Amino acid sequence: MIILGLILLIIGLLVASLKILVTIGLILMVVGLILNLVPVGGTRRRVY
Repeated sequence: MIILGLILLIIGLLVASLKILVTIGLILMVVGLILNLVPVGGTRRRVY
């Protein structure tokens, strides 16, 4: 997701110069970074 956001960001800035591609690229990069940093799923430590 981070790579897709980076690709859209580069295409939006350099190739097509469209603001919507830059915005979507930034959103995808932020969501990808959050998903990488926040543990999702069964990562709780169980103490018996």
